[in-house]
Amino acid sequence: MENKFTGKEIIALGYKPGKWFLEAIAHINDNKLSEQETIVYLKQFKVTTIDLLEKPADLKINIKAENDIEEINVNSVVKSMATLMKTPTIVNGAIMPDACPTGPEGTVPVGGIVVAKNAIHPGMHSADICCSVMLTDFGKTNPKAVLDAAHSVTHFGPGGRDRNTQFRFPSDLLAEIEANPFLNNQKSISAARSHLGTQGDGNHFLFVGKSKNTGNTMLITHHGSRGFGANLYSRGMKIAEQFRKEISPQTLKQNAWIPFETEEGKAYWEALQIIRKWTKKNHEVLHDATLHKLNMQSENRFWNEHNFVFKDGDLFYHAKGATPLDAKFMPDITGPRLIPLNMSEPVLIVEGKTTKNNLGFAPHGAGRNVSRTQHRKSKTGTVSDIFKEETKNLDVRFFSNEIDITELPSAYKNAATVRNQMEEFGLGNIVDEVLPYGCIMAGNWQKNAPWKNRRRQDKRNRNNGKD
Repeated sequence: MENKFTGKEIIALGYKPGKWFLEAIAHINDNKLSEQETIVYLKQFKVTTIDLLEKPADLKINIKAENDIEEINVNSVVKSMATLMKTPTIVNGAIMPDACPTGPEGTVPVGGIVVAKNAIHPGMHSADICCSVMLTDFGKTNPKAVLDAAHSVTHFGPGGRDRNTQFRFPSDLLAEIEANPFLNNQKSISAARSHLGTQGDGNHFLFVGKSKNTGNTMLITHHGSRGFGANLYSRGMKIAEQFRKEISPQTLKQNAWIPFETEEGKAYWEALQIIRKWTKKNHEVLHDATLHKLNMQSENRFWNEHNFVFKDGDLFYHAKGATPLDAKFMPDITGPRLIPLNMSEPVLIVEGKTTKNNLGFAPHGAGRNVSRTQHRKSKTGTVSDIFKEETKNLDVRFFSNEIDITELPSAYKNAATVRNQMEEFGLGNIVDEVLPYGCIMAGNWQKNAPWKNRRRQDKRNRNNGKD
C-alpha cells in the first residue's frame, strides 16, 4: 500500500498548521511528489517573520508640559508612543493635548493616533470600541426639564436592561450581526439587545447645557459600545495574537494586528462598522426617548466617535481617544464635532481640516495627568464637601446616588491648557460652545454593590457568631 503524505510530515519540515494544509496534502498526494519536489512546493507557504522597524515611524507631538506633573505625563506618553512606532505596520502617528498613558510602555495612550498600512490593531482602539458623543438640540426647552426627562429614561452602571425595559432592536441590524463571524454568537447578541440604551460607567455622561451662539438647550451623551463592543475586542485580540505569533513575534502583544487582506481582516473591519451602527443607535434611543417624554421634535442632531479605526485607502487610522476632523473619516457626517472637557466646562463644538501635524484629528477631551487612585489620594476633606466645592451652580447627579470624586473637574487636565494647545497646534476651530447646566454620571456604583453588601453582611454574621 502506498504511503500517504500527512500533516505530520509538513510539521516535521518546520511549518505551523494552517488552513492551507488540506490543499497542500491533497496536491502532494495527487501528484505523487518526491521529497525534493515536496520541499520546493511547500516553500510558497513559508511565512517570513517581520521584524520591528529599525527607525521608528514619524511621530507628531501636539502637546507640551506646563508644570512638573504634566512633564511626567508627557514624557511617559512620548516614550510609550516612540516604542509603539517601531511596530512593523506603522506609517506615522500623532499625540493630542489630552494624551495620558494607559498601560505599559509601547501601549497606545489616550490621545494617540496611529496610522497602519493594511492592518487593524484591536489593541489600538481598545475594548470601548466607538466611544462617542451625540448632541440633540432641544430648542428653547428648560434645561432642567430636559435633564429630568433624560434621567428618567437613561441607564448607568454595570449590565444591561431587563426584558421589560429594553428598547426594540432593529431587525436589519440583527441580520447584519448574525451574518458576521465575529459577532454571531449568543454572548454578543445578548449584549447587543440588553445593553442598547445604556451608558455604562467611568467617564461616560449625559450632559445638558445651552448653546453659547443660540441659547438653545442641548443634550449630549458620551458612551461607547458597551459589552457588545467589548466582546468583539476580546475576539479580535485573540485573532491578532495568532497572527503575531506567526508573522511578527517581536511585536508587543498589545500591538498585534490582523492583516486586512485576510478573511479575518475583512470580517473584522465589517464587524467594526456594525459596532459603529449599534453605538450610534445606542445614543439615538436615549435622545429619542427624552424627546418623546417631552412630546417634542429635535431641531438638530449630530455625533462623532473618538475611539475607533478609520480607513483611507490602504491606511487604517487608529484613534484612541481622538476626534476626527476630516469629513472623509465619517460617512454619515451631519455637523461639526464635539469635544467635552469636564462637567463644569463647556462642550466644544469644532470644525477643522487635516494638517501634517494633526493627521485629520483633534483631541477628544481634557484627559488626565494622574490616575484615579492618585487623584483620590490627593484630595482632602469629606466627599460631600469636595463635591459641593467643585460643582457650584451646577445640577450634577450620580445615577447610583454615590459621588465619584474621580470624575469631578479637578480629576482632569486644565481645560484652558487643552484649548490653548488646540489653537497652538491647529487642532480644530471652536465654532460654538455648550455652556453647562448639569449632568448625570454613573457615580461610585461599586460602593453599595450587591456583592459588597453580601460580603459585609457575611462578615457581620461571622463576628456575631463569635460573641
